[in-house]
Amino acid sequence: MFRSLSCHINTYVVLPIVILLSACSESADSTYHPTLAPKQAQHTPEYIVGIHPLHNPQRLMELYGPIVDDLNAAIPTAHFILETSRSYAEFEKKLYAGHFAFAMPNPYQTVMSLKHGYHIFGKMGDDADFRGIILIRRDSGIQKVSDLQGKAVSYPAPTALAATMMPQYYLHTHGINVNHDIENRYVGSQESSLENVFRGHVAAGATWPVPWKLYTKEHPEKASQLEVKWQTNTLPNNGWVVRNDIPISLTTQFSQRLFSLQDRPSGKVILARLPLTHFEAATDKTYQPVRDFLAVFSASVREIEH
Repeated sequence: MFRSLSCHINTYVVLPIVILLSACSESADSTYHPTLAPKQAQHTPEYIVGIHPLHNPQRLMELYGPIVDDLNAAIPTAHFILETSRSYAEFEKKLYAGHFAFAMPNPYQTVMSLKHGYHIFGKMGDDADFRGIILIRRDSGIQKVSDLQGKAVSYPAPTALAATMMPQYYLHTHGINVNHDIENRYVGSQESSLENVFRGHVAAGATWPVPWKLYTKEHPEKASQLEVKWQTNTLPNNGWVVRNDIPISLTTQFSQRLFSLQDRPSGKVILARLPLTHFEAATDKTYQPVRDFLAVFSASVREIEH
């Protein structure tokens, strides 16, 4: 099944979603398609749904696979395929190339997608949770932001908004020159950022509340040795975008089903696992605060495309 033990999972899904596994060291044509269910009817159009790497690929499949299953059950005229990405860079490459029909990017990627043939139709609710948090070990002795001078800080990726840019801006406004005073380590995922703090590889690590809540639930002993030392202000939560060539009628069906999850017992179970109370409608104007933040961040912390 796999050509090398060192390759990473690129994309895969849990039935009834199609499973796609790509060997990272092979060509793009080297894919494995197990026959686990009757092939989808040829006349049913397929639409790839992408979720940005707010968790590792396996966790994303566990959490967002049921949402795509729910959409497939409710919209028989379309077949949705959930696809994850190994990194922020990989996800962004696919998004900006128009690979996804529907996608849930982070707010930075949401704003950037508008330049690449998408428009915003929804977002995650619970904006109060969309903030950066900076954690330390309880036994670290760190008391104030200036104690981080000369030390390493972990983040998931340079383009993570809540878990990287917002914490870096917080440090900047509290006297730290993030380009010179600390060592920035981009460790690939939210979970890795937390693990780096727990293992003492860094003095502090940044993430956002959703991964932290899951970490405390699944690793209570580890989490008990960490503490949220600082947190940032909030911005609008992760967006939902759709490619401009997708039929409006399908986007309407997709959004109506997505935005009503909290109204059904099965949907409440799905949302509770995220954890999230609901998804909601949004437009390009919803993300103006994000554009404003990106302009300030790019001018004062480090230059980014925006």
